Amino acid sequence: MIANIVLIAYGLFLILGGFLGFKKGSKISLIMGLGSGILVLLGVWLLTFTPKTAWAFLTCLNVLLSLSLISRFIKTRAFMPSGMLLLITLAVLIFCLTKLI
Repeated sequence: MIANIVLIAYGLFLILGGFLGFKKGSKISLIMGLGSGILVLLGVWLLTFTPKTAWAFLTCLNVLLSLSLISRFIKTRAFMPSGMLLLITLAVLIFCLTKLI
């Protein structure tokens, strides 16, 4: 139950971040925020049917998001928003790894 709440909050946070980025003029933020947020929410939905597969899916998704955010953080060297999102994504990745194992 707590895992679902954490993941739903994370998915909604990604979607909200996409909208805020779009509001500042970034279409790619909207696409990536919506896409990744919806995928996280899909993973939460999958947890009800196949938990092991869902945790593997969420772990892989967070690895890809982490790699993308690391690249963006190195390029911009700005903590906001990529550095903050990277820290949150790494925390969720660790959470998913503990559930997967």
